[in-house]
Amino acid sequence: MNDHHSAILVWKPHEENPGPEGELMEQEVDTQAADDRPEQRKNDEPKQRSDDANQLLGELVAYLRDNRTELREEWARRISEAELLGVMSDEEIFTEATEVYDNYVDALETGSIETLRSYAQELSERIIPRGVETHEVLGIVLLLRDVLARALFAKYQEDLELLNRILDEYEPAANRIAVTVGVSFVEERERVISEQQEALRELSTPVLQFRERLLLLPIIGVLDSDRARQLTEQLLGSIQEKRARVVVIDITGVATLDETVANHLVQTVEASRLMGASTILTGLSSEIAQTLVDLGVDLSMMQTVGDLQGGLEEAERLAGYRGGESDDSGSDASD
Repeated sequence: MNDHHSAILVWKPHEENPGPEGELMEQEVDTQAADDRPEQRKNDEPKQRSDDANQLLGELVAYLRDNRTELREEWARRISEAELLGVMSDEEIFTEATEVYDNYVDALETGSIETLRSYAQELSERIIPRGVETHEVLGIVLLLRDVLARALFAKYQEDLELLNRILDEYEPAANRIAVTVGVSFVEERERVISEQQEALRELSTPVLQFRERLLLLPIIGVLDSDRARQLTEQLLGSIQEKRARVVVIDITGVATLDETVANHLVQTVEASRLMGASTILTGLSSEIAQTLVDLGVDLSMMQTVGDLQGGLEEAERLAGYRGGESDDSGSDASD
């Protein structure tokens, strides 16, 4: 007997005398076939549920497309009432609402959010520079979800079972779409902010060439560890590019220094020396000078001059622009 068959006991009455008397007989049955039937039903259930879900989703998408104009207008009206996207005109809001709506329905239909994510990024690139905030974008997407959900309630209110099945398909997809748009906007906003911060850092620590192979780095404002690292990168890059021999770092506009930043400044001077450029530090206030002494910062490798003018003159002297044959060129130091 193979593995798919087994013996069971069955009651077989006597044919000539049917009644309670009979005999137990061993009968072989195909247990594999018996086992297959419920398993087959189990395998069929996901397919049936999938077909049912696809049918419901198709009905949902068709309804949203058929009522596109009405639902889109209702959504745009709700956006205006909520005073979202205030920097945009009503016409601009309606145009973007149309694009978002169509991409939203396409994402519901296909289950793919790549096209919607791409559009959300493009939208973010357009509206972030105009001052649109994150809460506004999340607000309009959640409003769309609400407008569509209310429309579905109105359509299927007479059939609560069907309504629940429709919502079971709609809500997870709608939430996923809302998260996708929100994340795309936040990522783009963070990228823009990062670029703006980098531009501000570069503007706040410009490396200037005031003579051939002579550089000036005026530092103004708070000098923290991050800015100090960025300053060093800029300076060393300029030394290499301009083949600088002398660098003047002016910290007249710096109010305070902590130990970490002070040591970083010393390291910047040392790195400049290794690249062949002498460094002159100017503009030390009495408070910063006292702080450097108290902190025990090694100043042995750092040449200091009281003010910027004196520092520029010393830089010209070190570079050979002052003294001897180059004295006359010193009058051009401000060029």
